[in-house]
Amino acid sequence: QVELVQSGGGLVQAGGSLRLSCTAADRAFSTYGMGWFRQAPGEREFVAAINWASGGTYYSDSVKGRFTISRDTAQNTMYLQMNSLKPEDTAVYYCAVKKTSGSSWQSGLAYDYWGQGTQVTVSS
Repeated sequence: QVELVQSGGGLVQAGGSLRLSCTAADRAFSTYGMGWFRQAPGEREFVAAINWASGGTYYSDSVKGRFTISRDTAQNTMYLQMNSLKPEDTAVYYCAVKKTSGSSWQSGLAYDYWGQGTQVTVSS
């Protein structure tokens, strides 16, 4: 079991910025990758993911160029810097751990552990 602790989020005006953090509580944490998903009323949507070893990144088209995913392996922490926020970015954001290399980065089914979620609200 991997415990993930999320922080950040909140209310921001359109065009503003927020940063989300996700920390794995286990000191011996290791993983193949991590990702961010979001859920507004409706389906869960892939946002971004990062290969833990190489730092290689993946983004959904809807956030590419505005959001940046990064990680600090020494702190077992992943970040999502969100710039130029839009009202349609409003959602609960979840971080997740992908323990193995199989399956698509974009599929929630490929992830093994999930954070508690944090609300991001962008006002127009």
